[in-house]
Amino acid sequence: MPYFENGRVRIQYEEAGSGFPLLVMPGGGLNSRISNWPTAVHNFFDTLKADFHVITMDQRNANQGESTGPLDAADPWGAFATDQLGVLDHLGVREFMALGCCIGGPFVLKLIEMAPDRVVAGILCQPVGYRPEDPDVMYRSGRDVWAPEFMSRRPDVTSAQVEAYLGALYRTNLDFVYSVSRDFVSNCRTPMLVMPDDVPAHPYRVCEDILALAPNAEATIYPWKNTPELKAKAVDHARTFLNAHTPAAAR
Repeated sequence: MPYFENGRVRIQYEEAGSGFPLLVMPGGGLNSRISNWPTAVHNFFDTLKADFHVITMDQRNANQGESTGPLDAADPWGAFATDQLGVLDHLGVREFMALGCCIGGPFVLKLIEMAPDRVVAGILCQPVGYRPEDPDVMYRSGRDVWAPEFMSRRPDVTSAQVEAYLGALYRTNLDFVYSVSRDFVSNCRTPMLVMPDDVPAHPYRVCEDILALAPNAEATIYPWKNTPELKAKAVDHARTFLNAHTPAAAR
């Protein structure tokens, strides 16, 4: 697979299909990587390549992925967005739509915040977010699932650096979706589609809050992943949403 390089950052990406550009980001927390698509709740990369120019990537430092870079504890969400925008710039993509699963929900919102003139529409599928009754659920995932394997292959990184990084991701903005503020979402007019979930890392309340705050947000049916029929209906809603917001000149 091809790579995009920017200083100490090296990002592996994959693209398929033709049409209007669509960045699709798999779930998996800090292990968000291309190889997760076949076992994802739905393989949006394969499904949507018939309609769009789909682009996906291993996120920086995902275990069993091929993307590497520093741990940016100063602005970790911004660093992910910079990587994502760097890949799109490398491919000559200006305007695009974005679909993010799990941790990809905050990724999409950060992209809209950093590049509001480029992100045409966004889909947040099972977005992670802050759960007041279990505020460290994502921090523990990073510490217990991601960090041990990451540190075993990166002896240059200390435990203190990992702790600072996870704290910046999941303990700095102890509210909502971690990556952006409620004020930003309430003033964001970018069309959004939310595909709700309700498991420890994907609070239903966060989806409700996005829908209540964002002026141009809508939701799929819920629950939608329990049967093949419901899942197909939600995926069709996602495809219809993307087609509706594809710029006329690109149709």
